[in-house]
Amino acid sequence: MTLEHAAIWTKDLEVLRTYYCKYFGAASNEKYINPVSGFESYFLSFDSGARLEIMSKPGIPANSNDTILLQHEGIIHLAFGVDTMREVDEMAVILKSNNYKILNGPRKTGDGYYEFETLDPDNNRIEVTTKYISS
Repeated sequence: MTLEHAAIWTKDLEVLRTYYCKYFGAASNEKYINPVSGFESYFLSFDSGARLEIMSKPGIPANSNDTILLQHEGIIHLAFGVDTMREVDEMAVILKSNNYKILNGPRKTGDGYYEFETLDPDNNRIEVTTKYISS
């Protein structure tokens, strides 16, 4: 069994689509529009086969994440895996230089990974991670 996709509501499909395509290599399908309900979405596909559906519809309430701690019950982050610790470091530099806040790291975690945490344009928590290799 595989996880087919995860989904995120957003107020601005185009901003979120551009972010995941530009920084994480997603490929986007054509926008789906339901003119009756006002629902719009894209499916973003990644090299691993994973997909992320980003969706918009009038009347969906704003994200209630605590913008200081950014922790809550339920799904809390999306993790993107890269091959090397150098790639983790490079991605952190790229995102920071494009004015995306780095919340934590890059750092070695207690469970043997090397990662950093950031936020997407809608304040969804993102991790970029790989296995820690000691030098």
